Amino acid sequence: MKCVGKGIAKTDAMAISTGKPVYTEDLSPANALVVKILRSPHAYARIKSIDTTKAYAVKGVECILTYKDVPKVRFTLAGQSYPEPSPYDRLILDQVVRYVGDEVAVIAAVDEKTANAAMKKIKVEYEVFEPVLDFEQAIGHSSVVHPEADLHCNFDIGMDKSRNICSSHKVEVGDVEQELKNCDIVIEETYFTQAQAHAMMETFRAFTYLDHTGRLVIVSSTQVPFHIRRQVARALDLAASKVRVIKPRIGGGFGGKQSGSGEVFAGLVTLKTGKPALFIYSRTETFSCTTNRHAMRLKLRLGADKDGFIRALDIENLSDTGAYGEHASTTFMVCGDKTLPLYNKTRAVRYHGHAVYTNKMPAGALRGYGATQGTFALESAVNKLAAQLNMDPAELRLKNLIKEGETCLVYHGKVLGSSALDRCIQKGKELIGWNDKYPRRELANGKVRAIGMAVTMQGSGIAGIDTASIEIRLNDDGSYTLLTGSTDMGTGSDTVLVQIAAEVLETSLDNIAVHAADTDISPYDPGSYASSTAYVTGMATLQAAEELKQKIIAQGAKLLAINPEQLKFDGENLTALDGSKSMSLVKLAELMVLGAGKLQLVGHATYGSPISPPPFIAGFAEVEVDPETGVTELIDYVAVVDCGTVLNANLARIQVEGGIAQGIGMAMYEDVRYDERGHMQTNTFMQYKIPCRKDVGKITVAFEASYEPTGPFGAKSVGEVVINTPPPAIAHAVYNAVGATVTRLPITPEKVFMGMKK
Repeated sequence: MKCVGKGIAKTDAMAISTGKPVYTEDLSPANALVVKILRSPHAYARIKSIDTTKAYAVKGVECILTYKDVPKVRFTLAGQSYPEPSPYDRLILDQVVRYVGDEVAVIAAVDEKTANAAMKKIKVEYEVFEPVLDFEQAIGHSSVVHPEADLHCNFDIGMDKSRNICSSHKVEVGDVEQELKNCDIVIEETYFTQAQAHAMMETFRAFTYLDHTGRLVIVSSTQVPFHIRRQVARALDLAASKVRVIKPRIGGGFGGKQSGSGEVFAGLVTLKTGKPALFIYSRTETFSCTTNRHAMRLKLRLGADKDGFIRALDIENLSDTGAYGEHASTTFMVCGDKTLPLYNKTRAVRYHGHAVYTNKMPAGALRGYGATQGTFALESAVNKLAAQLNMDPAELRLKNLIKEGETCLVYHGKVLGSSALDRCIQKGKELIGWNDKYPRRELANGKVRAIGMAVTMQGSGIAGIDTASIEIRLNDDGSYTLLTGSTDMGTGSDTVLVQIAAEVLETSLDNIAVHAADTDISPYDPGSYASSTAYVTGMATLQAAEELKQKIIAQGAKLLAINPEQLKFDGENLTALDGSKSMSLVKLAELMVLGAGKLQLVGHATYGSPISPPPFIAGFAEVEVDPETGVTELIDYVAVVDCGTVLNANLARIQVEGGIAQGIGMAMYEDVRYDERGHMQTNTFMQYKIPCRKDVGKITVAFEASYEPTGPFGAKSVGEVVINTPPPAIAHAVYNAVGATVTRLPITPEKVFMGMKK
């Protein structure tokens, strides 16, 4: 292949490096009203009165809106395909505030200084309630986070809001209790994974205006423009045809921008005033007034026979969805969906539990989306099983892993189409020096070095739900335009789509222009989430390019008066097989668009997969622990990935390295914390530690290719799976070093010191 599989630089790499791309704020009109939000100081309260008289007296204030001034339509900010599984449990502004930072009033003024001055003059009297802050105490708590009668679910997600249960889920195959009784060894442990912030570079932002026809135009840094259009239309009680969403360049998302944020507030101001409006979240607001990863408690029981075959797995999960239920049910389900199939020698499996409401900032989508939490629990338990069996944990996994061509209890007979995970483990062992280093060695300075491992799986798109469409046009000069609704968050997905199209059309990447994410122009795409772009949108691109290629050949044959079977196309010229006739693509394009052909050639395809083929990764960590203090330093991390055919080696490697760094942050540093009144204590980068380059040590990335028959050129996803292995692999290495079993993330020196065997 000429394009696919090559380590081609991002098509916009030089522009980014030289600061040329424009982002949402760069495009905002100079006369846009500045929108600010007055936020609740209480975790749970009812607004008894709100006085905006003095605030309105501030010169330059355009409007101030409260719960009395907005549509009473409940909606969800989750960016999901309709009908969204997330409950419609919020209003634009509500009389009841459910977490510190919840919206109380919207202020729009001529500039930021004026808006902030007016905000300070708004007087609010609250009736304060006892908040629900501990998610382990949420079920049956005396305070009910959502007592309202008009909360709506599109279908049954197992909600029992009177008990603060947002959703419930259960999957069970076989008799788990009996199989556990039959097992020679049963591992039983409770694991806690913390809330994690996205910490993307560009905070949330959007601006809105009315076009010449009176339609609401939203320009937003979002992963999901089509979903934003739907949720804003619902919230503002508009027809979706009256809303247009444009996505410029995005400065990172990591799942955070799969939820709506300021679009609805800016849109509300524009509708009320008729003027453009701009809303930029501060870093503190991004930390404390958007979403984070769902904190979870996973009670796990794992049973095995004396030969090391895992026969039973039971996971009871409790997930903290915060004040609103965005992504609550789906993240909860994915936690089980991406763990139960991994080891398929089981005879019985069960995954069950609840996602609960609390009076904290809502949880939402974050890279890994539940699989990260489930992987920490499952892989930690497998490592514990290996220790009890006195078996090499790599060999234990190789004995139990699902392999290509096999099925498992929860696949319902469906066969795994591709996997190289066994080869990933073998390659990873070589790269980390497993046979020489496992499990530990003491250093002359008194510190201990040890290694650990974990494996994981994810998915590629949402099976049977999300579909993507692509349109590729042949222009009058022989160039192409690729129109897509997908959103490149900086991952280089636009480049990958162009590579796929260029491979089929046998042209250069420079000959294809990309137009992305304008709901008026782009064909439908669910957006960039669920590891779907390369797999789902990539396959749509492949099919659209193939359709266009066939149209080029058919029309060329018609103009040359020969049969299409007698014509070959090399990307630049159409030539008869006998060499008697030829025509350049440029000439064909000119004739079709401008001349006698009267038919611009366009390839179009829509693709949605009935399955979500899993990528796999084997992760290996080497740590150095000081037994005197518990301080742990990550020395080396090896990740070997099976993402099917590697579409772009450079971009895939960057995805892996970034995901590993983010996973290291979750493993060792990051933790969203609250005080006893529900105030977030980690709402700036001064309080919220993410790993810097010195913290991540050496990262080694390798690939073991498989071929996924349902993916473009055999490809699967790579974006999310890469975050999942660091927490359990590092925890395993720490255990091997000093015997400390850390079951509650992050792995801090205090936990290591207090847990080590003295």
